[in-house]
Amino acid sequence: MGTLAALLAGKKIPTPEDRYWADVKGDIENVDNVLKITCIKVTYHLKTPNDKVEEAREAFSSYITRCPAAQSVIGCIRIEDDLMIEAM
Repeated sequence: MGTLAALLAGKKIPTPEDRYWADVKGDIENVDNVLKITCIKVTYHLKTPNDKVEEAREAFSSYITRCPAAQSVIGCIRIEDDLMIEAM
């Protein structure tokens, strides 16, 4: 959440708790008799003014390549992410 929030801040899109949060789920599967996290699913929620929606989508489209956590696991755990925007 921090990397995306930083990119949003650079576009003057505020991310207080009541306007920016994430729902995160993971899949754990038996792989060769070893329980393994195979997928992390993140849905970001953002409330932002109408005139900032496209800038928010732009930030979302590039954040993952700059995210240390995602880049640390992306080779071994599938990451599925989505951004739900509520225009204000």
